[in-house]
Amino acid sequence: MTDEAQPLADLPAALLRALAEEGDGVRGVSLPRLVKRLSLGASALMRELTLMSDAVLGGVRGPGWVRVEQLEGRWVAHLTEAGRAQALRLPPAGPLH
Repeated sequence: MTDEAQPLADLPAALLRALAEEGDGVRGVSLPRLVKRLSLGASALMRELTLMSDAVLGGVRGPGWVRVEQLEGRWVAHLTEAGRAQALRLPPAGPLH
C-alpha cells in the first residue's frame, strides 16, 4: 500500500486509534510498528505525526495530540492527554476495504 492508499481524512483517526490501542503511555509505540500497522511510508507517518503534535506550522500550533521522542535509540510516538481525550471521542472504526 502506498501513501495514497489511506484516505487522508481517515489517517489522523487511524493513528489515534493505533496509539491508543498499542501505546502504554510510558514506552509509546515505535515508528516502524506504526508504519507497518497503518501500511504507510515513514515520511507520510512523520508528516502526520508532526501535524498532530504541538509543532507550529505556518504560524498555527497543532492540536498537541501526540509527541515523538527517542528512547534507548528507538523513535517512539506517544498520545498526550489531549490525544487520549480525542481518541475516546472517535466513532468506532469502520470495516477494512
